[in-house]
Amino acid sequence: MRHSPRTLARRPGSAGRWFSVAAACSPYGEFTVRYGLVIVPNDDVQDPAELARMAEQRGFDCLLFPEHTHIPASCETPFPLGGELPHYFRRGYDPFISVAAAVGATERILLGTGVCLIVQRDPIITAKEVATLDRLSGGRFLLGIGAGWNLEEMRNHGTDPSRRFGFMRDRVAAMKAIWSQDEASYSGRHVAFERIWCWPKPVQQPHPPVLVGGNGPHVLDRVLAYGDEWSPNPMPVEELAERMSELRRRTDELGRPPIPVTVLGCPPEPALVEQLAALGVERVIFWLPSTSRDEVERTFEDYMAFLRRPGLAEPVVSAS
Repeated sequence: MRHSPRTLARRPGSAGRWFSVAAACSPYGEFTVRYGLVIVPNDDVQDPAELARMAEQRGFDCLLFPEHTHIPASCETPFPLGGELPHYFRRGYDPFISVAAAVGATERILLGTGVCLIVQRDPIITAKEVATLDRLSGGRFLLGIGAGWNLEEMRNHGTDPSRRFGFMRDRVAAMKAIWSQDEASYSGRHVAFERIWCWPKPVQQPHPPVLVGGNGPHVLDRVLAYGDEWSPNPMPVEELAERMSELRRRTDELGRPPIPVTVLGCPPEPALVEQLAALGVERVIFWLPSTSRDEVERTFEDYMAFLRRPGLAEPVVSAS
């Protein structure tokens, strides 16, 4: 089986359920796939602590929370998935406070953002929040980041959408300096500070994994520049195969270890999951509904039935 040495070494306490998927058509052999969940938490569903307990009890690898500080009422920017923006995006809880609630209710499941809109955030405050949550969770934090899609939301935070990727690069680099230096300094185009003390430092070294989200034409450049994993949204399998091949080629040229791939928001379709496993995708994240407590319960049961399908996924590791 092929794993990322960095990923396995960093998370000795992970309790995620691992599944073997035979990939006879793949030149890479047999892979393990980890399954996680993402949900927009709000007051229509179970609170983040209860959601996290439910996911941990069922053996899921991780639970992620998205971020929108607000939704501009003008709704000028089209929703990327088409149609109207679901109402629950307007009412979602803060992801970092949600993770904090989930940390206190769990022991092993990984918790994080899927994704944090870092271009709308102060990097010093965010670095402290991430490090604090990583400390309080015993090294269970995953930092999924993205540049966002809602242009009016960015502007309300004083971020020029045309420069958002530059903001993302600088803010991630600044946070890495804070996490790794006792007396941190950083000088970039969009972020600059000299000789600051900022504790705590993260448990995970050199820092919690940074999962770079996005499907755009230059996303692999960003992954290679400051990411630890790539977290695309679903795309045609053929396209994903080409881009993962390019990512492997470029990491080999740089002498870097393989970069894991996490597909965020994957439909629970057996044939698709088998194809992703054959490509070497290491983690698949399913959406939980944000509409009602009953619907969350039903979806959990549907996912567990899906994961028990004969020939799709058989548990091979359950770390304690």
